[in-house]
Amino acid sequence: MVTNDGSSGLAKTSVLVTGGGSGIGLGVATALAAEGVHVTICSRSEEKLTRAAEQITADNPAGTVDTITADVTNEDDVIRAVARASERTGQLDGVVTCAGGNETVGPVTQLDVDAWRRTVDLNLTGTMLTIKHSARALVAGGGGSIVTISSIASSNTHRWFGAYGPSKAGVDNLTQLAADELGASNVRVNCIRPGLTRTDLVALITDGGPVLDDYMANTPIARVGEVTDIAALAKFLLGPDSTWVTGQIINVDGGQMLRRGPDFTSMFEPMFGADGLRGVVAP
Repeated sequence: MVTNDGSSGLAKTSVLVTGGGSGIGLGVATALAAEGVHVTICSRSEEKLTRAAEQITADNPAGTVDTITADVTNEDDVIRAVARASERTGQLDGVVTCAGGNETVGPVTQLDVDAWRRTVDLNLTGTMLTIKHSARALVAGGGGSIVTISSIASSNTHRWFGAYGPSKAGVDNLTQLAADELGASNVRVNCIRPGLTRTDLVALITDGGPVLDDYMANTPIARVGEVTDIAALAKFLLGPDSTWVTGQIINVDGGQMLRRGPDFTSMFEPMFGADGLRGVVAP
């Protein structure tokens, strides 16, 4: 709900944000702290977490943030992260699963199997483990909200992106499965599919060039997304105004889902060759 003072009704709740050390995760955590949420961020990098916590508290002096080093593909780490997020307020109210990435690029005929497995493990298994253990805490506390982070690559094919799109499509399906199962316990599960969003990870694209031009040509609201665009929807899905919303997969992409995914030919053809991009493998 939006209260008389303009807040979202999230104050004094406790939310875990995985992948909160940078990018969308950091943006979401910062926005939540501004609402008076007690935020716990986790990442594999202690250095990133330290910098992120300093940034969050500098931007929101009244906010509270805890950090815990955790790898979401490690079940014991996820259990510890969920426990840490519950400590300060005595319960967990919400989770945003931002941890993710990609180690695979190139034609399907040339994909590295180990890199494929690591990407699927991070994006899909890591999300599953976070839902598995955070849902236990939310059910025990009487309910709550889980927000997963997918990608435009799950709704619109991104050629030569390897495991990224398929693993994010798995996140979409997992979100709906969990929503269907957990609704009886008043736990809502929804998914955000960001489009091209300005973070350090995609600076090579957002800094300009033919790939960015193609993104803009296929985006009705032709601009690069900002982490605040994603955070705004995350706040709504975590808050009391969305208590009858579950199992939804919502693109925040300027409308790109209405057209097609980007053309990365200019980036990948020098690496794999024109024949390689259409699946030819030299004998």
